[in-house]
Parts: sequence; C-alpha cells; structure tokens
Amino acid sequence: MTRLNIPTIENAPEATRATLDAVEKQLGTVPNLFRLIANSPAALTAFTGLQGALSQALDVKTRERIALAVAQVNGCDYCLSAHTYLGLNLAKLGAEEIALNRRGHSADTRADAAVQFAATVARDRGHVADDAIDAVRNAGFSDAQIVEIVALVAENTFTNYLNEVARTEIDFPVVLAADAA
Repeated sequence: MTRLNIPTIENAPEATRATLDAVEKQLGTVPNLFRLIANSPAALTAFTGLQGALSQALDVKTRERIALAVAQVNGCDYCLSAHTYLGLNLAKLGAEEIALNRRGHSADTRADAAVQFAATVARDRGHVADDAIDAVRNAGFSDAQIVEIVALVAENTFTNYLNEVARTEIDFPVVLAADAA
C-alpha cells in the first residue's frame, strides 16, 4: 500500500495542475510518480525542469539504459517497471538489451561504457576510481557528457528513492528488481 498521498489531478495542489495537465497531454496519462511528486510544487518544478533539460542530454536509448541500470542498483520496482516499458516502447530497446542494462551493461560498445559508469556511480555513491573515468572517456564521452551521465544518475536516484519511500503503486507492467535480469 502506498505510504504517501498520490493525488488526482483535481486534488493536487493548484500550483502543480498545469504541469500535470501537460504530462497528461504528452503521455495520455499521468503516471503515479508525477502525481506523487505533485504533493510538493517545488519538487515537481525541480524534477520536471531537470527532466526536461536532461531530455536533451545524450540519446534516448542511452538515457533509458542508464535509468534501468540505476533502478536495478537501487532496487526500485516502480522505476524498473516504468523504464522497461519506456525502453521497449519509446527507446525501442530489445528485451535482451534491457536485461543487459539492468546488469550494468549494453551490447553497444559505447553505450556499455556509459551504463557501466552510471551503475558504478550509483552503486559507489559517486566514489569512482580514475579508471572508471578513463573508461568512459576512452569510449568517446566528453567531460560534459560525463556530467550529464552523473546528472541522469541523480535524477533517477531521486525517483528511485521517492518511489521506495512512498511504496508507489506500479502503474506499468510490473518488473521486479528481485527477479534479476
């Protein structure tokens, strides 16, 4: 059972309704995550701002691969479910690739470096060795892109932690972290 309030659009704070309406217009629905964050207008503004800015970072496949790796590291079933759905339907990743991503890898050599680095950042809470930086650089990622990978880890860690705190009801086809890929 959800431990925090997940308001309807109508019951959400007035300051969040325009954002929730925009999410509904874009996705055709408002996932529980967005309605949960809408409890705090400040948090929803910050989250959608970060999410919007990072939607310009890297490519959608790499962003989803990173989200899957981080959700697995953090054991977040809600985010694994959401990003498996988005990986399959938005990024057009295959099931085998998604399984690799959950293990912190990718079949694509360049993406593998980014996903491994993201998983290491999440697992080690940013305390990465020099060789981790070297590996992602050697795969062709610039310092700006390394910053973007870390920002994506932070964005996904926020949603992972929030969904675990709230025990958000999963409104996507369910994928469980315990069922390791």
